Amino acid sequence: MKAKDILKQKSHRPFAYPKRSWKFYQEWNKAVFLHWEVNPELIKPLIPKPLKVDTLNGKTWVSLVAFNMNNIGVRSLPKIPHISDFQEINIRVYVVCNGKPSVYFLSMEGSKKTSCKVLKTLSKFPYRHSKMSRNASTFTSENNIFNDTFYIKYERNETPVKKDETDLWLTERYAVFQDYKKHIIEYDVHHVEWPMQNINISSVKLNYGRFNHLINNQPDRMHYSSGVQVLTWNKKKMPLISN
Repeated sequence: MKAKDILKQKSHRPFAYPKRSWKFYQEWNKAVFLHWEVNPELIKPLIPKPLKVDTLNGKTWVSLVAFNMNNIGVRSLPKIPHISDFQEINIRVYVVCNGKPSVYFLSMEGSKKTSCKVLKTLSKFPYRHSKMSRNASTFTSENNIFNDTFYIKYERNETPVKKDETDLWLTERYAVFQDYKKHIIEYDVHHVEWPMQNINISSVKLNYGRFNHLINNQPDRMHYSSGVQVLTWNKKKMPLISN
């Protein structure tokens, strides 16, 4: 789908995308979503001011998303070989800032060292390298420095998800706020509404020591998506508020 056609599809967004031109293109493909419902009080110590925990019916969520990152590039320029395609796992929480329901990343891992280094430098996101492997039914990751591990075995169910309020709340997020040194970095993104399928999971084994009080081997919700094409606007900065 061409960028102009992606931009035309916007009725699913909770807020308008920027009027200025987008700058980056990427694809988030073959995405596995695992979600855990948690008490908002557990998230508050993990996010910087001025971000606030976003809630739904008095609860908030933590999500692990494992997917293929593909075709990263700057608008009107060719993609960079050996950097543009890799596997990624991120752990995210749900926040509000400047009136935007958004996400904040607790963890970001990539399967290529070079990709992680370049993207961490350019985006200021907390990328780190982990050993990953993937086939049609499994996704595995291991990080010896943090002793983080992830393994999932699954089968896709071709039946589309009949999305409820919670499904939409978890997936239709169009901004990212992340702390970096003395600033909060903001990125606006846009894509069509996530195409969602059900997923049958036969095994989940994960260990993220810093977040084991939030996530475990029994997610409360699970989704699979073939993926979306993503347009991203250049970052904006605001001062980080001292606690």
